[in-house]
Amino acid sequence: MLELRPTCEQCNVALPPDSLDARICSFECTFCATCVGTILGNVCPNCGGGFVPRPIRPMQNWKDGNFLGVYPASSKMKHKLIDPKAHAQFTAEIKAIPPEKR
Repeated sequence: MLELRPTCEQCNVALPPDSLDARICSFECTFCATCVGTILGNVCPNCGGGFVPRPIRPMQNWKDGNFLGVYPASSKMKHKLIDPKAHAQFTAEIKAIPPEKR
């Protein structure tokens, strides 16, 4: 079950469960689209993977109790600023490789 983390790990902007701006990697590291595009270059600073839009969990019970009321979003924030110089060094070799090939 996705945690649906509440904020961007870099800039700490709010990313509520219905945010179309939230991006996640396969380990669910969560960043906003702006940070992914401008600071991270679509390379997760924690694992080196790429990012995809985070799914939206339904707010209403459409079927079998699978909605935010039963499975609420996390309130656990993970905020840690990325060192741009360190991230540039980390991504130097892999940023040109498409995420699906990393």
